[in-house]
Amino acid sequence: MSVCLPARNEAATISSIVSCIHRELVEQGGLVDELIVIDDSSSDATAELAASAGATVYEASSVLPGRRAGPGKGEALWRSLHVSTGDVVIWCDSDIAAFDTRFITGVLGPLVTEDGIDFVKGFYERPDDGVGGGRVTELVARPLLALFFPELSGFIQPLSGEYGGRRSLLEQLAFATGYGVDLGLLIDVTRRCGPGAVAQVDLGHRPHRHRTLEQLGPQALAVMQVALDRAGVAVPHAAALRRPGLVVQESVFSQCPPLVSVGEYRRRSA
Repeated sequence: MSVCLPARNEAATISSIVSCIHRELVEQGGLVDELIVIDDSSSDATAELAASAGATVYEASSVLPGRRAGPGKGEALWRSLHVSTGDVVIWCDSDIAAFDTRFITGVLGPLVTEDGIDFVKGFYERPDDGVGGGRVTELVARPLLALFFPELSGFIQPLSGEYGGRRSLLEQLAFATGYGVDLGLLIDVTRRCGPGAVAQVDLGHRPHRHRTLEQLGPQALAVMQVALDRAGVAVPHAAALRRPGLVVQESVFSQCPPLVSVGEYRRRSA
């Protein structure tokens, strides 16, 4: 099993997360075979701290260097799938302040105990919001699911960053390069495998950083771009988010191809 952590400027939390996983699931439990951090162009000490705590660290742009690279969560996840080797791959966000290994073992559970489960999505209680998603989930993602993907309306946190699946499935999927990757993978997995192959698990309590509406706007736009694309709506390659008094932010919609279509990956897997 591979655990992969995408990280960008997470010096405040990355060391404690990696240390916990390495101590309890690598050294003591022997459950995790490789622990990887993909550093997404951090300007702080994220990479150094993660390596010191026991992770194998890759700079995102150094993975598949012949292909276009840019910052973005989806890019980091896709590249982590390329460098990892486990038959099961689990991803977890790197900004969890009170990390516990249940964020890993909870996602893994159905994959090893339930026949026919290929993908697992985590959910948790948010201190400020209760059980359910944050503002982008409730105001953007969930209404879009109701309109275009009602079969996914039962997912408590469709945008959660704690999830995983079998490599044989994940390598066949395109990854949206930005923040919309979490929703895109959920939609694509369900379409490919059917809802019966997807489980969701309660991971307990997770404190969150409270982001401002200014910070959440670009995330919401990225989620909309992916959802509309998956619904068959033509999405412009780039959209400019204009808000009075704020810097214009451009959200480019692009995707990384399924890894099985990438020659370097096929040769590595041969």
